[in-house]
Amino acid sequence: MKKISVVVFLVISLFSCYKPKTSPPQEIKGALGEKAMVATTHPLATAVGLKIMKKGGNAIDAAIAIQFVLSVVYPQAGNIGGGGFAVIRLSDGEVSTLDFREKAPEMAEKDMYLDPEGNVVKAKIRLGHLASGVPGSVAGMWELHQKYGQLSWSELINPAIKLAYNGHLLTEKIAQSLNEQHNNFQEANRYQPWVVNEKGWNKGDTAVQKELASTLSFIQKNGRDGFYKGIVADQLIKEMILGGGIISAKDLINYEPVWRDPIKGFYKGYTIYSMAPPSSGGIALIQLLKGSEYLNIGNLEFNSAEMLHYKTEVERRVYADRAVHLGDPDYYEIPTEALINRNYNNIRFSNIKKRKKTASSKVMEGDVTPYESPETTHFSIVDPEGNAVALTTTLNGSYGSRVMVKGAGFFLNNEMDDFSAKPGVPNIYGLIGSKANAIAPGKRMLSSMTPTIVEKESSLFLVTGSPGGATIITTVFQSIINIIDFGMGLQEAINAKKTHSQWLPDILFIENGGISPEVQLDLEKRGHSIIFKESMSKINAVLVLEDGSLEGGADYLRSDSYAEGF
Repeated sequence: MKKISVVVFLVISLFSCYKPKTSPPQEIKGALGEKAMVATTHPLATAVGLKIMKKGGNAIDAAIAIQFVLSVVYPQAGNIGGGGFAVIRLSDGEVSTLDFREKAPEMAEKDMYLDPEGNVVKAKIRLGHLASGVPGSVAGMWELHQKYGQLSWSELINPAIKLAYNGHLLTEKIAQSLNEQHNNFQEANRYQPWVVNEKGWNKGDTAVQKELASTLSFIQKNGRDGFYKGIVADQLIKEMILGGGIISAKDLINYEPVWRDPIKGFYKGYTIYSMAPPSSGGIALIQLLKGSEYLNIGNLEFNSAEMLHYKTEVERRVYADRAVHLGDPDYYEIPTEALINRNYNNIRFSNIKKRKKTASSKVMEGDVTPYESPETTHFSIVDPEGNAVALTTTLNGSYGSRVMVKGAGFFLNNEMDDFSAKPGVPNIYGLIGSKANAIAPGKRMLSSMTPTIVEKESSLFLVTGSPGGATIITTVFQSIINIIDFGMGLQEAINAKKTHSQWLPDILFIENGGISPEVQLDLEKRGHSIIFKESMSKINAVLVLEDGSLEGGADYLRSDSYAEGF
């Protein structure tokens, strides 16, 4: 067993003694394991996942335990007040996907975030009680356990309760993020939750969350009813009433996750499984891969001007399709088969010019009629039996609506911003929407989350996913082609500099140091407007190596992510 950094067993036994690593490993290789692997965004979550599997739990058990631990140690995105998606591949090859995405409350209205002049009031849709959709995470974990769990529900919740009650040490990145949100926490809440620290948070400070521990204890004892009914539900509804939100007791009781057929596609002999709408991730990912294949992007020099030009042009057309054609399939007819059809995509990308960017005003959605027949965290797990889980979950923005339910100790999401509050008006990530993603009571908002599992010759090959809002889809796309086309190992593929474009805004985003000045000049001559960013992705993934062992890749360069196996 090989580790990325610190010994994990100390973390398992002494949760609060964790000290974050200070330097990356010296080789481009992730954690190695013969039988099992976990890659999450926090070392404590990874430690718990490993411990669950060593006690006889499967990958789904580990995922449930990790999800609840992240609600404690990674409050900006780990959650019980948000929602997400899971892609599951059992050892026999059966693939299923669970949608536990948040929903609009029954009192929601199409124009609820518009002022009298018809303009979107962005503050109302992003900060405070009215920004929150009905949470789905607890119901999703309960559903996973009912179908696939091996260990007891109580045993899976216990590590999170201990961490919340006894406290854990903050990493530098989380302390910094808490400080950055100080004013928003004060503005959004009627009281001072524990996250408000007038002296400022520092690396190594202990975060004790006894109210959250109490909430988790109710969930441990009563399952999903411990959240959607009883004391915790009463606390949430009281928070809504006093804060001007619209989630009701009926909304909570009626919430149900949905099992959906996965989006299935093929790329150069590999089989891709990802999420269907209301996640846009699966359809968009397959479109990106078809564009890459059509233009032979994998045969070009990595991050050369020609490669990035073609990749950007493909991305812009895919995001234009996303803006118009995708939404909640229970409310809008999604042309899924048309959008992932090879002929449609070949025509879609056929007008890409070699030396010149197409103006965004001319990159409209494609005509799918002839072929008709959605801040986040991701973790990847493979267990000793060969079961795999890719799970992405979110509050939307960092710390969601910044509202912490008084007495219950958890943050609520601001997922209502993922709806199209008004056609053509961008959300927090700059994404444009249309009537397909308009607000409606009980409707699930469109997502960019893209948990994905890849097979090679009918065997498990890659489990991957990423946070990052609009950049999730392109990040997962790049992780796949980096490995398949550019021959990178998993950790190298994760470390590689990423780029992103999404139609509107009409910009090519590139991570600092991702291209040479010569490539930048060439891209600008082709018409691309470039903005450099410090970071755009945090892939956590597991790769099956040729000998059947596992490599775990954690994005330690951009986050506190940690991979470990045995």
